[in-house]
Amino acid sequence: MSETTSANEEKKKPPLNGRRAIPSNNSNEEENEVPEIEAFGVIPRGFNPKDYLRAVDIHMFKEPHEINKQQHHTDKYYSPKLIVRRGQIFQIQVDFNRPYKPETDQFWLEYLIGRYPQQNKGTYIPILVGNVLKPGEWGAKITHKENNSVRLSIMSSATCIVGKFRLYVAVWTPFGIIRTQRNSATDTYILFNPWCQQDAVYLDDEKEREEYVLNDVGIVFHGNINDIKLRSWSYGQFEENILDACLFLMDKAELELSGRGNPIKICRVASAVINSRDDNGVIAGSWDNAYTYGVAPSAWTGSVDILLEYYSSKQPVRYGQCWVFAGVFNTFLRCLGIPARLITNYSSAHDNNANLQLDFFLDDEGKLDTKLTKDSVWNYHCWNEAWMTRPDLPVGFGGWQVVDGTPQETSDGMYRCGPASVQAIKHGHVCFQFDAPFVYAEVNSDIVFSRRQKNGIQVIEKIDTTHIGQLIVTKEVGGDGMMEITEEYKFQEGSEEERLALETAVMYGVKKQSTQDVYQPQTDVDMDFQVQKAVLGSDFKVTITFRNRSRNYYTATAYLSGNIVFYTGVAKSEFKKHSFSAKLEPSSSSAFDVVIKASEYMSDLLDQASFHFFVTAQINETGKILAMQKATVLEVPALRIKTQGELVAGKVMSVTVEFTNPLKQTLENVTLRLEGPGVLRTMKKEFRQIPANSTLIWEVKTIPRQPGLRKLIASLDSNALRHVYGELNIQVQKP
Repeated sequence: MSETTSANEEKKKPPLNGRRAIPSNNSNEEENEVPEIEAFGVIPRGFNPKDYLRAVDIHMFKEPHEINKQQHHTDKYYSPKLIVRRGQIFQIQVDFNRPYKPETDQFWLEYLIGRYPQQNKGTYIPILVGNVLKPGEWGAKITHKENNSVRLSIMSSATCIVGKFRLYVAVWTPFGIIRTQRNSATDTYILFNPWCQQDAVYLDDEKEREEYVLNDVGIVFHGNINDIKLRSWSYGQFEENILDACLFLMDKAELELSGRGNPIKICRVASAVINSRDDNGVIAGSWDNAYTYGVAPSAWTGSVDILLEYYSSKQPVRYGQCWVFAGVFNTFLRCLGIPARLITNYSSAHDNNANLQLDFFLDDEGKLDTKLTKDSVWNYHCWNEAWMTRPDLPVGFGGWQVVDGTPQETSDGMYRCGPASVQAIKHGHVCFQFDAPFVYAEVNSDIVFSRRQKNGIQVIEKIDTTHIGQLIVTKEVGGDGMMEITEEYKFQEGSEEERLALETAVMYGVKKQSTQDVYQPQTDVDMDFQVQKAVLGSDFKVTITFRNRSRNYYTATAYLSGNIVFYTGVAKSEFKKHSFSAKLEPSSSSAFDVVIKASEYMSDLLDQASFHFFVTAQINETGKILAMQKATVLEVPALRIKTQGELVAGKVMSVTVEFTNPLKQTLENVTLRLEGPGVLRTMKKEFRQIPANSTLIWEVKTIPRQPGLRKLIASLDSNALRHVYGELNIQVQKP
């Protein structure tokens, strides 16, 4: 008998590995078997476990209205399990088979996580019952005894692993330890705690905690610097199975369980696993306007569908662009309890060789040379900030950290970015990990226009030091407005502090070429241009203005190039070329209009209705060149959302989405999406066609779950028209 048992045990053992005694413990999902009776030696014949104290039941007080979830701000999670935050007391009750006698009985609690629990790694946590609870350290104390029951207050460590723990109650007997059976109903999720001063993510402002941890909807600012647009995004961090999906991401990234109490490590691995490059992560990016076999990035209304699809299929979800990566990353961070916000940087530099300058090359006539120009300016780029201390950096660099899940450049061999201290970026201390030089360039680069003359010499015609990172914004706390945070990333343009920060960054290895010696700016003639605001499908005009400050009479040869671009600033096609001559009278201004017809741009339009205009002019008398570039976005019609009937939690309500097609053509293959955290899970409806000028109406019935102020978000996607959104704030009453 004994031989077969030992043979079976041999089979169960993990394969030998000469480098480590046990395999790496990097899955929250896997478990080990815990013996119910752990004998100290040979058990005497008369031993009956029922003669000793035995735990019969454990009450977790895990309902949303009960004490634990209320005190730990976890009552919104749609989960039947206990969810608590670390470093804060929670309550459980253990029922024994008889009254507990402290003089003779001894019991303790055991929290385990992963397949190979070890006490020194924080994956096996035995908690003895004592008299005093020390703040921020594991401990348990009896607060109440009644009949066979004992009520316990448990304090978790403020640095403990974040994840799902299994709970056992162990009782000591002279012959061995008797444990409770494995019971998944007593599983306990432990999250980061921004309310706890000893936690690395502690945030001291209650309004900010409500926004950056507990708000499950947010705003994405997009468009461009001259025409800021906004849309809502449903983070949905409390929706069913989202917490498990977020823990699965850390398993997927193979983050050692012992490192999962450290927000720096979690952010670093998450920024890699959010994108599918090099690790089959959550979202596959696509910037080429072709979204076959997937969902167009603009059609998503929130993170929930994406995370749940990934959690079930384990395959990258198609497709995302920067705000989708940032929206899902924000859900992940807030779900685990790390304060987070979504940031938009307008005119964001994507610098291919990290030299703090974007090179735009002109040919000898002053037109943009698209073959030579490799750098691009994104109309906007979204990333995230996560709030944490940085004990790995000198004092003063904690607080907001940039993390970015959009795959742009590799960092230590993988597509990831951050966490980089915002404070370090502002002061030019880009030597501090991780990826600070890249983020510094995104917000601080100069645009250099240079022209190759016929003799092959490069001449710098213009340097624009203010275009990049002009405006950095996020959603305001407690409202839907915009909050500007540019000054958290950089000092005032042209100030002494800004120059010092730049010198510091260069000292720490950011490359910057000296251009002063070869560049003489054109001073006596200025050029500017304005693009008229226009609705998609209509004509509009571009007005170019010259101001001749000199006493000389000049003539100029001007050239306007209109390009349809991706929001990343990469051109798809040039749809407008227009040359004209201008007479510039001394000490006066003159304006010239160029009309852009709808028929010129409609056939090539991309999903963000984004244009890039480039105007160059050569002063014939002096040979000097003036160059300027601007992006513009067309107005796209909105969806209208209405509700009917009373809005009460638990009662049926009706939601209507309406849309009128503004184009002179029929829209085909139209998909509508509608969602609202706590009100309705994402619903989709497809329409074959919407003829020109006709209105579509879609009615949905739903039962709202959560009372309070809620948001409904809708999107429309079709081949010819994208980025169509609508939203509605609703107040759901208590029943």
